[in-house]
Amino acid sequence: MSQEQIGTNWLATAGLRPTRQRVTLAALLVGDGQHRHVTAESLFDAAHVKGNAVSLATVYNTLSAFCDAGLMQEVTVDGSKSYFDTNTHDHPHFYWEDEARLTDAPSEQLVIAQLPDVPEGAEIASVDVVIRLRHKAKK
Repeated sequence: MSQEQIGTNWLATAGLRPTRQRVTLAALLVGDGQHRHVTAESLFDAAHVKGNAVSLATVYNTLSAFCDAGLMQEVTVDGSKSYFDTNTHDHPHFYWEDEARLTDAPSEQLVIAQLPDVPEGAEIASVDVVIRLRHKAKK
């Protein structure tokens, strides 16, 4: 099966119309069967390297549509930098500060013993765990 067909099938699982831009970006995201953590800018660059003409605005809009459809999740780092993850299962992340890179952290090792009480009339929508890392300085 081609990467484009895999991308088209991925879109179909969420009922999204397979426009040319969506199929192009979906193929880059899931065409090889691996999960990805991307920024809009890195996906835009990957599309252009492959010779696909899409605007940065289209990439942002498409990533937003993929998140709204439940195909991806958005992980915000530093309150302003967003990464988009094709793995939608609950799991923690490592953010490598010196590389500006997001990777999955082993969820089976994470233990959250208790969450604080939420204010009356509120409910917890999600708990995001981003563990910030940097490489140790060589001695």
